[in-house]
Amino acid sequence: MRGEAQARQLEVQTEMLDASIDCIKIINRDGTLRHMNRSGCLALGVAEGESGFGMKWLELLPAEVRKRGSRALASARRGRSARFTGRSVISGEKPREWDNVLTPMRGEDNEITGILCVSREVTLEREAEKRLRMASEVDALTGLPNRRIFRARLNRMIDKSRQSGQVFGLMLFDLDYFKHVNDTMGHIAGDHLLRELSRRLASALTGGDIAVRLGGDEFAVVLGNVADAEAVQSKAEDLLSRMSRPVTYRGRPIHWGVSAGCAMFPADGGDAQLLMRCADMALNDLKTSRRGGVLMYSRSMQQAMEQAATERAVAREIVREDFVEPHYQPKVRLKDGVTVGFEALLRWRRGDESFQPASTVAEAFRDYQLATGIGQSMLGKVLRDIQEWKQQRLQVMPVSINVSPMEFLYDDFAESLLARLDEFQIEPSLIEIEITEQVLAERGSGYAVRALRMLKKAGVRIALDDFGTGYSSFKHLSEYPVDCLKIDRSFIARMAEEPGILKIVQAILQMGPHLSLEVQAEGIETGRQRAMLYRAGCSIGQGFLWGGVLTAEQVTAHLAWADEE
Repeated sequence: MRGEAQARQLEVQTEMLDASIDCIKIINRDGTLRHMNRSGCLALGVAEGESGFGMKWLELLPAEVRKRGSRALASARRGRSARFTGRSVISGEKPREWDNVLTPMRGEDNEITGILCVSREVTLEREAEKRLRMASEVDALTGLPNRRIFRARLNRMIDKSRQSGQVFGLMLFDLDYFKHVNDTMGHIAGDHLLRELSRRLASALTGGDIAVRLGGDEFAVVLGNVADAEAVQSKAEDLLSRMSRPVTYRGRPIHWGVSAGCAMFPADGGDAQLLMRCADMALNDLKTSRRGGVLMYSRSMQQAMEQAATERAVAREIVREDFVEPHYQPKVRLKDGVTVGFEALLRWRRGDESFQPASTVAEAFRDYQLATGIGQSMLGKVLRDIQEWKQQRLQVMPVSINVSPMEFLYDDFAESLLARLDEFQIEPSLIEIEITEQVLAERGSGYAVRALRMLKKAGVRIALDDFGTGYSSFKHLSEYPVDCLKIDRSFIARMAEEPGILKIVQAILQMGPHLSLEVQAEGIETGRQRAMLYRAGCSIGQGFLWGGVLTAEQVTAHLAWADEE
C-alpha cells in the first residue's frame, strides 16, 4: 500500500508539473536530466518518453547559450541559485526567448540532491522591449534614427576610426525657410517634406554611413568611407543636390533650401562633442553669411566665435555699467561746408580709458537683448543732449540715430520711440532714423516697415544707410518709407580711381530725386571727393574732411558759435 501511495503521489506531482506552462527540468548533479515536464519536452523538441533517460541537459541547449548554461549549472552545484537567458529554435517554428532559473534541491541532510531548472518563455516581453527600444531610437515621422541614438553611434564610429586610423566626416543639415513652409502650406506639408528628404538622404548613403534626424528640420550624416575633406565636400554637395530636387504637396510646389556645415574627424574634433561643435559652427557661419550650400569647418571660425563671445561679454558690461557716450559727426553742405545736422555715433569707454567705436562690439547687434539695451541707452542719451541744447536756446539741428535690425523684432519700436520723444519734449522733425537695407530684408522686416511708416507719418525722417551694399534696388525703394539715401563710404573711397564706381555714384545721385529721395554721401575724406560729389549733384555729405567726431560739449560750443554767426 505504501508503494502504491508513493506511486500515486509521484503521478500527481508529474501531472502538476505537466500542467505548468513553464518548462520544468530536474537535473542531476552530473548534469544529466532526471525529469522534464511536457512543456519542456515541447520547447526542446524532445519526445516525452525520452525525458528521463540521462541525456545531457547542456546538449539540449542551442550552441550559442551553452556557455551561459554551463556557468549557471556550476553555480547551482555550489549551492547558489543562478539565472541566464536563452533561445530555443525548433525547425518550422519561430525562435522563442527564455528566462532560465536554476535552484539547488536539498535533501534531509541538506546535501544537494539535484537542480531544479524553471524556464519561462519571455518572447512577447522581449518583442515588446524591442518595440519600445526602437520607438525610443527611431524618429516616428521619418523612420531615421533619432538624436538619442545618434551620439552612441557617433562614439562607436570614433572608436572604430581610432583603431583603424581612418578619417570620417560629419555633416549637419538645416532646412532654410522651413517655418515659411509650415506657415503657408500647413504642418502636414512640412511633414511631407521632411519624410521625402529623409528618404532621399537614406537612399543616397552607403553601408558605412549614418543618417539621423536630430529634430525639427535638422539632420546629421556621418560619412564613413571618405578620404579627406574634399571628399566630404563633394558628398555633401551631392546630397544637397538630391535633397533640393522639386517636392510637391497636393499638386503645389514646396519652396525651401538646405544648408550644410561639415567637419572632419580627427582633424577638426577629437571627440563627439567637439566634432559636433565644429560642424555646427560651420553651419551657423554659413547661415549667417548666406543661406544654402556647403561649408567646411576652419580654424578661423573658432577664432571668430571666441571673438564674438568676447564682444558679447563686453556689450553686457556696457549695458550693465552704462558705458555708452554718444559722439556726433557733422553733416555739411558740400557747397560751403556749413553744418546742417549731425549723426549720433555710438562710443563707449570704461572710466578714463579711450573711447571705443561700435565696431568693437559688433556681435552685440545680433542679439536682441544686447542690441536693444545698447540702443535704448544710446537713444536716451542723445535725446537728453538735444533737450539740453534746446534748454540753452541753441538752434538745434536734426540728429540721425542708427537703429539695428534686432531693435525691430518686437512690434513696438515706433510707439516706444515716439513715447520717448514726448517724454523729452522733442519734435519728431529733429530726429532721423538711419537703417541699413538689411532691416528691410531679414526676419522682422514686416515689423520694421510698419514701424518706419508710423514714424514717417509722425514726422521722423528715415534714411537708408550704406546704400549700394545690401539687398535692395531702386525698383523697391518706392515701396519703402524712406526719405534719404546715404551712399556707402566704400563707393566714395574708390570713385576717384575707378570710373565704374564713379558711374554707380552718379547713377544713384541722378535717380534719387526721381524717387523723391534726398541723397547724401558719407566717408568723404578729401577735397577731390567733395568736388566730384558736388559736380555729380550731391548736396549733403559727412566725413573726416571736416574733422573728427564731436562730444556733446563740443556740439554745444559748435551750435553756440553758429548762433553768433
